[in-house]
Amino acid sequence: MSTEGNGSLVSSTDVNGTAVYSREGTHIGTIDHLMIDKQSGKVAYAVMGFGGFFGLGEEHHPVPWGKLSYDVSRDGFSTDLTEAEVQGAPERHDDWHRDRAWEQRVHEHYGAPMYWI
Repeated sequence: MSTEGNGSLVSSTDVNGTAVYSREGTHIGTIDHLMIDKQSGKVAYAVMGFGGFFGLGEEHHPVPWGKLSYDVSRDGFSTDLTEAEVQGAPERHDDWHRDRAWEQRVHEHYGAPMYWI
């Protein structure tokens, strides 16, 4: 992801595909796409791809945006999440992005601030 220029803005197309690392520096996944709250304009989730081989068998999990921080030295994002935390997150259904109760459980699970408050 390019960090050229003076601004703090980045295109969502530059975020998609960006690597995510553990705090120790281990590559744990990539950002597949972002979910943005239509009313506030805040990024709510990074839907991350975990596992798989060249995209086959990859699992996608929405992770609260507040659990990621950009790490210039790695040209990617870092997080304190573990694979076990991601695998143990509340199971999502097809309409997860319209279910506030599910979102609340997910934010509580990850210990992340709720973007809608």
